[in-house]
Amino acid sequence: MTIADLKKNAEQRMGKSVEALKAGLAKVRTGRAHTGVLDHILVDYYGSPMPVNQVANVTLLDARTISVQPWEKKMIAVVEKAIRESDLGLNPATQGDLIRVPLPPLTEERRKEMVKLVRNEGEDAKVAVRGIRRDANEVLKKMVKDKICSEDDERRAQDDVQKLTDRFVREVDQVVVEKEKEVMTV
Repeated sequence: MTIADLKKNAEQRMGKSVEALKAGLAKVRTGRAHTGVLDHILVDYYGSPMPVNQVANVTLLDARTISVQPWEKKMIAVVEKAIRESDLGLNPATQGDLIRVPLPPLTEERRKEMVKLVRNEGEDAKVAVRGIRRDANEVLKKMVKDKICSEDDERRAQDDVQKLTDRFVREVDQVVVEKEKEVMTV
């Protein structure tokens, strides 16, 4: 492995950490309804767990209501139960072959809890990015020890990895600030 490969690998892994943060924050509720809220809910589909969006059509009816229309009639009760038992605190109602999921407005207290959750997710992403930096630096030390690169090359590469780390930590901070703003908007 060359130093360039190492830096490229670190950058890709850090990018994936930021993408994972964005995906995790998509589940955090804001004042408006969006179909991504239900993405992590798994439904028992003939013995195997499947995401809701793979067994039903998930759309928005209005700003505060999500509609879920299972493709098979016998899945209606199963999907409704999965949504009700999820950690989102939602109360779906069935109307024929359509499940309406109203999203209650967030209270100020609940919004502050959501902001804490967003900050925790952001901190976890920063820890992941820093862990990738640590791994890269360990590989660099091993390369010097094995005489694959010089100490000067190692120092330059460590500086580059640190710059990458700083860039991705700033990106994580930016994502967290945007999500906090979105959550606190009434």
